[in-house]
Amino acid sequence: MFGTLGPTELLIILAIVVVLFGASRLAGLGGALGRGIREFREETRTADEKKKDGTTVASTTTTPTDEARKDS
Repeated sequence: MFGTLGPTELLIILAIVVVLFGASRLAGLGGALGRGIREFREETRTADEKKKDGTTVASTTTTPTDEARKDS
């Protein structure tokens, strides 16, 4: 599906996205994505180190709060 898109088409799509959302909003989104990826890598590195040390890794999963259950 995306294999037929060339560089010209991708640039046109990028230009449309910039016009629709604005450059500053896209920059903020990119920064947030970068922070999320960085945090994920740090957590996986920490989990790997704890696994090598033989300590248990605490579960970081959360359960929905009562308000979130009400909304469903």
